[in-house]
Amino acid sequence: MAKTKYLVIVESPAKAKTIGKYLGPDYKVVASMGHLRDLPKSTMGVDIEGGFNPQYIPVKGREETISELKKAAKASEKVFLATDPDREGEAISWHLKELLGISDEDVYRVTFNEITKKVVETSIKNPRAIDEDLVDAQQARRILDRIVGYKLSPLLWKKVRRGLSAGRVQSVATRMVVDREDEIRNFVPKEYWHLDAYLNNGRSADFIARYYGFGGKKRELGSADEVNAVKSEVAGSPFIVKSVKRQDKSRTPAPPFITSTLQQEGSRKLGMTPKRTMSIAQQLYEGVDVEGEGTVGLITYMRTDSLRLSDEATAEARRLILSRYGAEYYPGSPRRFKTKGSAQDAHEAIRPSNPSLTPEAVRSSLTSDQYRLYRLIWNRFIASQMSAAVYDSVTADIESAGHIFRATSSTIKFSGFTAVYEEGRDDDADERETPIPDIKDGETLNLKKLTEEQKFTQPPARYTEATLVKAMEESGVGRPSTYAPTVSTILDREYVVKEGKSLRPTPLGEVVTKLMKDRFTDIVDVGFTAKMEGELDNVEKGEKPWKEVLSDFYGPFDTELTNAEKALEGEYIKIPAEESDEVCDVCGRKMVIKSGRFGRFLACPGYPECTFTKPIVIEMPGKCPKCGSRILKRTSKNGYTYYACERGQECGFMTWDVPVKDFCPSCGKTMFKKSGKGFNKAFCINEDCPNFLPEDKRGYRKKTASADKKTDEKTTKTAKKTAKSTAAKTSGKKK
Repeated sequence: MAKTKYLVIVESPAKAKTIGKYLGPDYKVVASMGHLRDLPKSTMGVDIEGGFNPQYIPVKGREETISELKKAAKASEKVFLATDPDREGEAISWHLKELLGISDEDVYRVTFNEITKKVVETSIKNPRAIDEDLVDAQQARRILDRIVGYKLSPLLWKKVRRGLSAGRVQSVATRMVVDREDEIRNFVPKEYWHLDAYLNNGRSADFIARYYGFGGKKRELGSADEVNAVKSEVAGSPFIVKSVKRQDKSRTPAPPFITSTLQQEGSRKLGMTPKRTMSIAQQLYEGVDVEGEGTVGLITYMRTDSLRLSDEATAEARRLILSRYGAEYYPGSPRRFKTKGSAQDAHEAIRPSNPSLTPEAVRSSLTSDQYRLYRLIWNRFIASQMSAAVYDSVTADIESAGHIFRATSSTIKFSGFTAVYEEGRDDDADERETPIPDIKDGETLNLKKLTEEQKFTQPPARYTEATLVKAMEESGVGRPSTYAPTVSTILDREYVVKEGKSLRPTPLGEVVTKLMKDRFTDIVDVGFTAKMEGELDNVEKGEKPWKEVLSDFYGPFDTELTNAEKALEGEYIKIPAEESDEVCDVCGRKMVIKSGRFGRFLACPGYPECTFTKPIVIEMPGKCPKCGSRILKRTSKNGYTYYACERGQECGFMTWDVPVKDFCPSCGKTMFKKSGKGFNKAFCINEDCPNFLPEDKRGYRKKTASADKKTDEKTTKTAKKTAKSTAAKTSGKKK
């Protein structure tokens, strides 16, 4: 092999390509493709009695990569280990050092918070030793999770169902979803009423004032009798303006993204799962080919809980704000944000590596998802450095017979940062605002009408992926690198399912959580898990030996495990059937939801007398344009999604277009949109309607006439055949 002066090892080919662009011909940049050494999959791999010593082995199937790296390292004067700048990345570098036989004196560890020419060149010139504390913290986490998984999972197999798994963080996340469901079930709604007065001063349009209280004190109306009493007392009494307060209220921008807030906004604004958000962010960090720039790392490292920003970044933001928006949109000095006390603060906040590369400038070089996420990150960063938004806030109290009705109105006076970005919300405000006219203290108003509305307090909303990540962060459960994998795991294991955007625990998730709460109190305790995260942070800081953390944990855990095995001896916990609203086509029983090799499906509870099964029905909005029945989401045998009438072959309607909730204003039939993200314009597919949009104008790629006909005939035939025979093909499945 030809002698290479310097070898640089990173994790991924994309990262290798980006870094290789910045280094000269003396450097060879290669990818390890992640971990090359780990604990064995088939055994515990940890010598607990011998002091928690891990037994690492080369990852199976990676022998060729290891061999090539050893040859490249042997042929190089120096080997730079340039894996990601976090615990996991530090551990990968340490494993590489051990695998390649590099002595501690010859280790050159480099990290890049952002992959830009300046940072890459500076880091290469200033290598350091491997941070053993970081490695130890990662080892402690890995071994903790291995002990919990390998000790608890067999118990679940014996007592609940084979194939289940338990995890230190996933079990807590599942419990959080289960506890929220219990809150919803146990919630007792409380009645309350809104009473609104429609008022004007004879010179303006009506505005609304809502009942506030009596005698200057806030009061809630709790019944129809109380509402009627107020209406009776104000009947015939004048409505007089008691006070009008006008003031400017300012709202400051949200800080730049950290991992958790990026995942939350990715879900709210882009409809991305945390896993998808992090996958796209990884691509933006490692580098994409930008026209005119070459391969560029577009954002800083995306696994961070720090709100720090570099002086260079805030200076570039200032320049952009002044040139794009004007001096009034810049607050005069850089905004600094306080990082949470429990944060590791190892990296900067997530921001564009080069803010001058605007989303518009790179749009043609990015995929749709890359562009949307980059634009979100860029906008949030720029907005974080902008002036506050100013609102003209008006509060008017109107009195009648001692009762106060309050009207509020807020109009934007200066857009400030909102010209670029506003943070998403998880809740809906229950407020009614109408513009308040120019009214004066003591002025008598005309009452046009009083309207009342009965309301009931609502239970807490189910978690979404975004709000679960937020709750985990606030509770100290997990760290930036673990949020997305944890949420994905509890969904993959079917402890939790998604209904729309909401997360609901399955009977399996509830059974396992109850067992864990009864027998392994600490494992599923939010406070205990947060405390363990703090212990791992102490290892990273060099304040506590990692094996001591493991020893402190294992003693009580082993006792709980022994006690649980004794208490559950001879017991098998049955998972309650999850009943659906679907009726068995054969015997008429209400079908239940089962899980099999290919996921969840509907099965008749009369098994083995009745063996009928069918896929879980996903009902779409709208009605079949042919017969008015329900439209169901289906999947063909080739894995393609289509939409068909619930009556199947009897009706014959199917389409690849997605039904929407809107109806055509001309013919009244359900409208559809092109499938795929980003396609939101609805159209009518009724050929007899004047609004009918032919298929060749719906945005699909053009095909030749012959190819188009052949493809349509084949796909339609396949879909209809699948719709007709799905139930028959699945009815013989073993439960």
